[in-house]
Amino acid sequence: MLMSADEAPLEWSTPLGAVIALAAGGLALGVAGLAVSTEPAGRVLVCVAALGLLLTAASALRQRPRLAVDKEGGGIVVNRLTGRHGYARSEIDRARLVRYPRLGRRVPMLEIDVRTEDGTERLLIFGRWDLGTNPEDVFDALAVHRLVGRGQ
Repeated sequence: MLMSADEAPLEWSTPLGAVIALAAGGLALGVAGLAVSTEPAGRVLVCVAALGLLLTAASALRQRPRLAVDKEGGGIVVNRLTGRHGYARSEIDRARLVRYPRLGRRVPMLEIDVRTEDGTERLLIFGRWDLGTNPEDVFDALAVHRLVGRGQ
């Protein structure tokens, strides 16, 4: 289904419900590890798992929205752990969908090659977790905004 630039979404991120579920699971594991376990090795393992869930939730929350279309600058904005990075349309070298084998099936990933003005090249890879939707839909929205690049 073709959509206009006004109908196309402008930003994508990990679903907030998933981030909240990760944080709740981390808290529950932390409480269970500290309160219930009588075996020291088991307590450490459960607390490490809780910390892993909490760190994953914090990183997903920090990077919201993960990818966005910059309507004013005519490019994309990517949130990473190191901060917000914007790439102009002229810096997007190529955007494509690549299917990787995963757990017995092939899943789509959105790859965006960018080359900044100072010559630095970056490969940005986004999956369903990062975008909160099918990467094919994001690729279509980027195409509507003419951001798929020359080498698509």
